[in-house]
Amino acid sequence: MIKRTLFLTAVLTLLFAPVLQAHEGMWIPMLLKKYNIADMQKKGFKLTAEDIYSINKASMKDAVMIFGGGCTGELISDRGLIITNHHCGYSSIQSHSSLEHDYLTHGFWAMSDKEELPNDGLTVTFLVRMEDVTAQVLKGVTDDMSEDARNRLIEEHIKKLKEKAGEGNNFQIKIKPFFYGNQYFLFVENVFKDIRLVGAPPSAIGKFGGDTDNWMWPRHTGDFSLFRIYADKNNQPAEYSEDNVPYKPIKYFPVSLKGVKKGDFTLVLGYPGRTEEYLTSYAVNMIQNKINPERIKVRQSIIDIMSADMEKDPAIRIKYASKYARVSNYWKKWIGENNGLKRLNAVAKKQETEKQLTDWINEKPDRTAKYGHLLPEYKRIYKAYTPYKLAEEYFYEAVWSMESVKFTSKLAGLLRKGDKFTDKDIESIKKYAKKFFKNYNRETDIKIFKSLVKLYYENAGKDFQPEIFNFLEPFSHFDIDDETAFNLFADVYFAKTFYLNEEKFNDFIEKYSYGSETEQKIKDTPGYNFFYDFVNVYYTKILVNTDKYTNRINRLNRLYMKLLMQADTNKVFYPDANFTLRVAYGNVDTYEPKDGVEYEYFTTLKGVIEKDNPKIYDYKVPARLKELYEKKDYGRYGENGKMHVCFIASNHTTGGNSGSPVINANGELIGVNFDRNWEGTMSDIMYDPDMCRNISLDIRYALFLIDKFAGDSRLVDEMTIVE
Repeated sequence: MIKRTLFLTAVLTLLFAPVLQAHEGMWIPMLLKKYNIADMQKKGFKLTAEDIYSINKASMKDAVMIFGGGCTGELISDRGLIITNHHCGYSSIQSHSSLEHDYLTHGFWAMSDKEELPNDGLTVTFLVRMEDVTAQVLKGVTDDMSEDARNRLIEEHIKKLKEKAGEGNNFQIKIKPFFYGNQYFLFVENVFKDIRLVGAPPSAIGKFGGDTDNWMWPRHTGDFSLFRIYADKNNQPAEYSEDNVPYKPIKYFPVSLKGVKKGDFTLVLGYPGRTEEYLTSYAVNMIQNKINPERIKVRQSIIDIMSADMEKDPAIRIKYASKYARVSNYWKKWIGENNGLKRLNAVAKKQETEKQLTDWINEKPDRTAKYGHLLPEYKRIYKAYTPYKLAEEYFYEAVWSMESVKFTSKLAGLLRKGDKFTDKDIESIKKYAKKFFKNYNRETDIKIFKSLVKLYYENAGKDFQPEIFNFLEPFSHFDIDDETAFNLFADVYFAKTFYLNEEKFNDFIEKYSYGSETEQKIKDTPGYNFFYDFVNVYYTKILVNTDKYTNRINRLNRLYMKLLMQADTNKVFYPDANFTLRVAYGNVDTYEPKDGVEYEYFTTLKGVIEKDNPKIYDYKVPARLKELYEKKDYGRYGENGKMHVCFIASNHTTGGNSGSPVINANGELIGVNFDRNWEGTMSDIMYDPDMCRNISLDIRYALFLIDKFAGDSRLVDEMTIVE
């Protein structure tokens, strides 16, 4: 029995690395003193846990923010100056771009506060404090409650806690589950709404290498952009106003010119989005062998069409640049993730853990009574769940990726209001339509529509086909294949859906008044019928089942998490990422992607020049950058005659960590996190200390570009530079 228990602990340690092994983990900042600080200091950190998170004094958390809806940013001056990734600011840069002012291609630099550009809808969110509210949230919750009853009671408690925390202030209050609902934390947040674009390098720098280099190392991308927070005259959040002034933060990061060397301590503080480190073998098998291959297939189709159209027409390139980036990012990530899971033999490793857990459970009757049903039930549920999950993925990846469908959904929302619509509703859809048509190319959408309809029909499952696909039946009698039939349908779809024409839509919405004639005009379009039929399939056949199985899986996951913790009481577990503030720490390090190859931990401007190719948009190095390279005019930002560009370290990061500050042992900013290496993208599910590396922009390269390339030295002057 002792040997078996020791072996189980060894297996769990291998799969779910404890705090002292490698650098796995995304840790809760308020718990660093209890669990992590000793290990961090052992690895080189020279500050304290309170320097990172404190509610009694200014700390690093006060200089880090959620940027927009899915990235991280950090303050680097006492005038509210933010640095984040270029790809995080990409949609804002794109929104200001046109053929006349192509800021994507040529970059943008505000030489004064007055030239900084407002961004409608862009916000940044600071954490004021967090609190463990597990006892309050789970008060009265018992194991024998139904999932619905449990959720209702928890929601009641959460509502009361949020109301109490929000009394007498304008803060945003959130409560989020950790460890699959075994723990809950409350977050008090301050949201700023006047965020202005300050600077961005050309895409040939900020997105250098494009999708070819995305997720790859070695990397040579200057992935940063600059924004500024504006506040009212009392330094409080406010809607955009010309009277607003630059925000005065209580904390910002000093910027280090010291650079990095192998072995240096690194800390990443940010908002990682989602990881699933504690999944069972059944879940990993579904993701690896059923879901990811289909996601990749769908996005590959979209990428092929978009890229071909973007290469032919600069105007389409501007319109679709941000959309293309969103589609291609996770397409490549999923490819790398699958490769990594297969290389690690992840499913088999999970199965071995489950075998040992089963032996441990069966050692004692009380364990068998509590946990004995878990793994067999997982097996049954995932077998039933997989077809519905696949159909759901096809709905979102294929159907909801069609631009015409998204536009129809907005119009359908207006229609549902009936005669209760307001002028505000009309203005809202006008605003949406203006942005939609600005970035819309009808022919591109038609091509994508034709491709995705066919993919859905062939792969989503026969039980999840909409009624509108009944049009295929007559074609079968005339020896017309499905692809031709879908193409003919698409031609009719776009020709007879009047609101997909900007001029016709504008004329329609200007005269909008709800009534039978208006309602019928919309409902007679193929676009509306297509949307309606698919939404009907989704709600009646897909969602009702995915919700049912997800609820069962959530309940099992909660119990499974307890099982893992009970089976290894010596281990400190970190919670999966859920877009809350986390700390990851590690060291600058190399890695070996394959036999006989070792990658250096940094890249330089020399690599940018070596990749230069004027014929390829993503590799067309700007003349000014070439000139600075030839002259070796790096100013104080170079190191031994070289201009460092990027570096890698062993910090555990994921999506959402884009733009996170990379901080040295002294609490100084040395880089901006922007990616992971392709060989390590499976770290969302299984971390490999030998292969997983986060990729960061060397802050010196950003300063060099701001100062020497763009000549915007006023921005450097407002920073605190540590040499």
